[in-house]
Amino acid sequence: MTRKTDDVVSRRKFLIAAGATGLAGLAGCTEDSVTDSGSSESENSGTGSEGLSGAIDIAGSSTVFPLATAMGERFQKQHPEVNVNLQSTGSGGGFANYFCPGQTDFNNASRPIKSEEEEQCSANDVEPVELKVATDALTVIVNNDNDFIGEGLTVEQLKTIFSAESKPTVWSDVDESWPDEEIEIFGPTDASGTYDYFIEAIIGEEGPGHRQDYSATEQDRTIVQGVEGSKYAIGYMGYAYYSENTDAVQAVAIDDGDGYVEPSLDTALSGEYTPLSRPLFTYPAKESLAEEHVAEFARYWMENSTSKEIVADEVGYVPLGDDEQSEMLDKLESAIEDAN
Repeated sequence: MTRKTDDVVSRRKFLIAAGATGLAGLAGCTEDSVTDSGSSESENSGTGSEGLSGAIDIAGSSTVFPLATAMGERFQKQHPEVNVNLQSTGSGGGFANYFCPGQTDFNNASRPIKSEEEEQCSANDVEPVELKVATDALTVIVNNDNDFIGEGLTVEQLKTIFSAESKPTVWSDVDESWPDEEIEIFGPTDASGTYDYFIEAIIGEEGPGHRQDYSATEQDRTIVQGVEGSKYAIGYMGYAYYSENTDAVQAVAIDDGDGYVEPSLDTALSGEYTPLSRPLFTYPAKESLAEEHVAEFARYWMENSTSKEIVADEVGYVPLGDDEQSEMLDKLESAIEDAN
């Protein structure tokens, strides 16, 4: 296990606090918690005209939330008459309650859209456009005083801990050499894409499912606080939130059969950190892309999706490669053309 990773650099302290921000808008969280970093000359500024105005409503993944916040903050500095309203609802909650009913322009997601969500969108004449924005290293965390796990956990041990079938109550149920102490589990709700991805990667989509006797929340800071508060706690979340709390909790190295690998930007990029590295997405509604300010924000996000400064150093995810960015920009431009 590790409390620090080599690529944890200076990142903004608003990431955790911002996770609780509702549809009050980006301007509110910016006022309270964003440092005056300005816009770097290396950042792309979009291709549209000056004088953009209007509202952009975004819901969805708590994992993608800090990246959307960073992009929205910068876009608003360049276009102060544009109001980016952003809330963290979970990937599924965003699709079901906001995006597919036609109430938001974008939905962020930490897993691909599901077929039933596509059907709901279609029924409301909403056409989602899938854009990959980064890669995450989903991170399992334990208390800093946990001294019994050792090198880390195997995928099979993770499955045992979180499966609805096994549901061990004490750590010694997982490994007899571990303490006879209750396992306290913290994690995202079933509206979260992180929850869905964890089932797919660890428990198996055809398996017994995720155990439900745990402390579920859509606020990653609550997961951190829960694990920090108990020596025998465990939880999981996106890497960006862990990277802001390396003094509070430990990240667990995972063994997928080839030895223990710690979560980091480097191991996610190299493909070593399996099976918990994953793509992150935003889904603009094609219909919303007919509005110039919405289309320009989507362009701005994609044009800066390769930015190490924003995506890696500030937020804590792996940026897109040049080929991926080109593919996403082509897809976006085609959707904008179709919308108009």
